[in-house]
Amino acid sequence: MTFTIGIVGAGQFSAHFASLFQLHPGVGAVFATDVIEGRAERLVAELGLAGAYPDLDTMLADPAVDAVAVFTQRWTHGPIVTRALEAGKHVYSAVPMAVTEDEIRAVVEIVERTGLTYMMGETSQYNPATVFARQKLDVGAFGRVFYAEGDYLHDMDLGFYDAYRYSGGDGWKATASYPPMWYPTHAIGGVLGALPTHVTSVSCIGVHDEQDDGVFDTEVSMFDNDFSNMTALFELAGGGSMRINEFRRVGYPSPIRESRFRWFGTEGSFEQLATTSLWQDKHGVEDVTARLASEPSIGLDDPLLADIAPSLREAFSSGHAEVHAEEARRLPREFDVAPDGHEGSHRFLVDDFVRAVETRTLPTVNAWVAARYTLPGLVAYQSALRGGERLQVPDLGDAPVAVGTALPATTEAA
Repeated sequence: MTFTIGIVGAGQFSAHFASLFQLHPGVGAVFATDVIEGRAERLVAELGLAGAYPDLDTMLADPAVDAVAVFTQRWTHGPIVTRALEAGKHVYSAVPMAVTEDEIRAVVEIVERTGLTYMMGETSQYNPATVFARQKLDVGAFGRVFYAEGDYLHDMDLGFYDAYRYSGGDGWKATASYPPMWYPTHAIGGVLGALPTHVTSVSCIGVHDEQDDGVFDTEVSMFDNDFSNMTALFELAGGGSMRINEFRRVGYPSPIRESRFRWFGTEGSFEQLATTSLWQDKHGVEDVTARLASEPSIGLDDPLLADIAPSLREAFSSGHAEVHAEEARRLPREFDVAPDGHEGSHRFLVDDFVRAVETRTLPTVNAWVAARYTLPGLVAYQSALRGGERLQVPDLGDAPVAVGTALPATTEAA
C-alpha cells in the first residue's frame, strides 16, 4: 500500500528529496507547492512529479495527500509542521525542528495525541562518523564516554551567501543573520546520534561579527542577531559533557567536511579533522579515514545541482561510505542508482520516514529525538545573550515507545 506526499517548498534542497520520494516503492505520488510563483511547477516539470498545488492550504485540505515534506525557510518549520499534523498529515521536516520551545512542545504534543508520524531529517544521524561511533559503542569499545565534540563549520563565503540570496530574495541579508545556535542539529545530532543521553545544562559564548557586509548586523537582522560564531559547553545526563561549535566565519574547507566529531571514552576515542579520521585506544592508533570516506552519488554537473552553489555541490552529491554497507542492505533496490547527499544520509532518511508511515511505527529522528537535537541550541543562544550564564535545558523526555514500535494515539488523527 503506497501513500501520497506533498513537497512544501520547492527550492534548492527539495529536488533531491523529491527525487528519492518518487523512487521509493512505498510512495505512490509526489506533489509540490511553493509561495514563489512558478517554482513548484518548475520542480514538477523537471522531475515528472504528479502535480502542483497553488498553496499550502489547498494541499493540506486535500484528503488524497497523506503526508508532507517541509523544505521551507528554517524559522518557518514549527508553524507549518503543526498545521500539517493538525490537518491529519504525516510530516517529514528539514532541520531545525523549530525556533522556540513552545513550537517544539506543540509538535511533540500533537504527535503524542494523534499517533501521526513526525520525523526530522537530520543528516548527521547517518554521518559516517556517527555510524562508526554507534558501532563502536555497541561493542563497548569506548568504555564510558565522558566527553564529546561536534562542529558545524560552514563559512558564509562557501555557498551560504548564494543560498540565502536564492531563498531570501531582495531582503536576504536580514535572513542570513540567522543565529548559528538556532541551527545546532548537525553538530548535536551527530554526537547524540551515537550516545544514548541528552543535555541538561549549557554555557555558551557568542562572537560578535566584525565584517561590514550587512550580514550579522543587528540593524539589518530580522533576528536581532550579530553572533556569527558560537561555542557551547553542554552538561549531559548521567555525567560528562559535550562541546558544540557553530561557525559561519571560519577559515576551513567546509566543502570537504562541514560536520566533524570526536568522542572520548575510558577505553577508546575517536577524532576527526577535515581529511582524517582516527580510532585510538590504549594500545595505539588506527587510521579509519578510508572506511568513512563517502563516494560520489551523482556528478557535480548533474541537473539536480543546477541551482546549488558550486561550493555546496559536493555536500549534495556525496553518497555512502564503507561504514554504511551493512545498514544499506535494507534500502530499496530503486535507490541503487538514486541521488544521495550529505555523506550518504539522504537515502537512509527518506527510507526511515517511508517505512515509519507504512508501518505506523516510530521513526529514528522522531519528535522526542528531534527536540533533544534542537532545543539545547535555542537555550545556548539565550546563554550567549546573557554573557555565557549557565542555563538549564528542559527535556521533553523519551518517546513513549521504542523506535520501530507503533505509537498509540490517545485520540483519532484528524
